[in-house]
Amino acid sequence: MAGSIFLILTFRYTLHHIQNTQIMLKKIVFTIFTTLVTSCFTYAQTAAKIAPKREFRGVWVATLANIDWPSRPGLSADQQKQELIGIMEQHKRNGMNAILLQVRPAADAFYRKSREPWSQWLMGQQGIAPAAGYDPLEFAIKEAHSRGMELHAWFNPYRATTSANAQVSADHMTKKRPELFFTYGGKKQFDPGIPEVREYIVQVILDVVKGYDVDGIHFDDYFYPYPIAGQRINDAGTFSKYPNGFTDLSDWRRNNVDLLIKQLDDSIHHYKNYVKFGVSPFGIWKNKNEDTLGSATFGLSNYHELYADSRKWIKEGWVDYINPQVYFSFSRKVAPFDTLVNWWSNNSYGRHVYIGQAAYLVNQKMEAAWRQPGQIPDQVRYIRKSNRIQGSVFFSSKSFSTVARATGDSLRNDLYKYPALPPQMPWLDEIVPNQPLDLTADAVATGVQLKWSAPLKAEDGETASGYVIYRFAEGEKISVLDPKNILKISFEDFTFFLDTSIEKGKRYNYLVTALDRLKNESEPSGPVGVETQ
Repeated sequence: MAGSIFLILTFRYTLHHIQNTQIMLKKIVFTIFTTLVTSCFTYAQTAAKIAPKREFRGVWVATLANIDWPSRPGLSADQQKQELIGIMEQHKRNGMNAILLQVRPAADAFYRKSREPWSQWLMGQQGIAPAAGYDPLEFAIKEAHSRGMELHAWFNPYRATTSANAQVSADHMTKKRPELFFTYGGKKQFDPGIPEVREYIVQVILDVVKGYDVDGIHFDDYFYPYPIAGQRINDAGTFSKYPNGFTDLSDWRRNNVDLLIKQLDDSIHHYKNYVKFGVSPFGIWKNKNEDTLGSATFGLSNYHELYADSRKWIKEGWVDYINPQVYFSFSRKVAPFDTLVNWWSNNSYGRHVYIGQAAYLVNQKMEAAWRQPGQIPDQVRYIRKSNRIQGSVFFSSKSFSTVARATGDSLRNDLYKYPALPPQMPWLDEIVPNQPLDLTADAVATGVQLKWSAPLKAEDGETASGYVIYRFAEGEKISVLDPKNILKISFEDFTFFLDTSIEKGKRYNYLVTALDRLKNESEPSGPVGVETQ
């Protein structure tokens, strides 16, 4: 998804080519839940058009070719940590609440508990470990959670090398098991039609699910490779050996991807039901001229060119969220932004939809629309008009330090001015935690010291995996519905906080709520009032 090669292929092609009862029950439960929330929080939904309290606000942090982080191979552990802290601080200031960190760009790893070699983008050579005791993913999770940001581990499932002359370590799977790959455009890719390949990829991802405190598992759009003129996927032998009852090659390829998605959904939630599973496909499922169910667009499609039936995954409930890359302006004739957002909104099937937005295209010269400063902010406003779309993810992190600095200002000062919690996923967990206990607030020389005790266990055995702290000035209406009163969100289980942003001699009221792993929020403790010194 995130590499420059993808961008070139996507635009080139677009320019040139101007189920079962359980799932139904889950959907019914979700519909009932949504109706109840709507009736109970009418005020919150009205306010949500301006500043929603729940909204997914993500940013992709790409490690492939050092696009976003680390800035170059070979940095020390301390340098890598400082860079990542700087990235997270920037996005926290801009109002983001999720980091999608690329941890497996090419059958390699940015984490220690891996069966694959360390990535070359860390130390400059594949298989070379960073400093002893340093685990980049573990560090990233801790830093994200302390800032009230989710950490989704982003995997590329099938890519194995990034160029024809890639130097891989002796432990790389292309060396150990060359029969599991085909070469396309000079690059090696796992063959999705081989059952052993699918099982291997599932186990690679489960290493992270079981070994790390991630909030989500995330795929980009690379399934079968983007088409290259004159190239042919060499998988006829695999088709012949593992036909799975299919006679049509295209349908067989799509089924191979389906099998991986379904197996991953089952496996991830078997081990940790609270870990979200999401996929970020190319923005077009099918065009309307290919299928009446498709969008009124004329570009490359997931279904036909990439053999990825992205609509099916969300319809069957195999993903918790779909994150289509709608990297188009409102005025892009072959694929207008609003046309695709409306299509995905109408094909959400009760799952979350987060729109992938192209921060990297701001101010580019190919299309005048991207030189309009309101393009991305207006896209965010348009997204918020739909009650079936829950947020955005921006590609990519570095853009907010280069071409999209003004976009970051718009988010920080306006659209994302107030904090937001990630949206709830009632099909995974709808049991709210109990409220925190024994909240106290004491004025001290450096501010207001808040302390409380962890809540009692809820019905599902959870206590608290995080907290939200609210502050109200004297005379201000006390309500947890308005995000402007959120002082602090943390996805850690601390039970104290020092508020240093107070004014001397003023009186404040505080509330604290508990969050579980899926960000269900408890009733508030308090309010507790205090007059500052």
